Amino acid sequence: MNLDKMGSPSQDERLIAAAIYVTSFFSAFLGPLIIWLLKKDSSSFVDHHGREYLNFFISYSVYSIISVVLMIVLIGFVTIWVIGVLAFVFTIIAAIKAFEGKGYRIPLVFRIL
Repeated sequence: MNLDKMGSPSQDERLIAAAIYVTSFFSAFLGPLIIWLLKKDSSSFVDHHGREYLNFFISYSVYSIISVVLMIVLIGFVTIWVIGVLAFVFTIIAAIKAFEGKGYRIPLVFRIL
């Protein structure tokens, strides 16, 4: 989705999109899902960031499960920390980009939604 062609999002849209990422620190799945479901039809900007977060959540959950399995051969103990740090950093970057009114594609994410 090219957000540049949609025009500038309103302050409310930017706050709601940023809230998707910020609430993920308190409720990893349910909070962002509720915000996205309530606002996705009224704002393509919020819809973009909601989809991006849910794709991110699914992808990094898969990576975490793989890391847990890899703990059998010890490498998983390293990869789980790397995944955790990346998830934290990318969530903060995405929240800032959303608040600035910009689109952001989180790296290493499966585009399912």
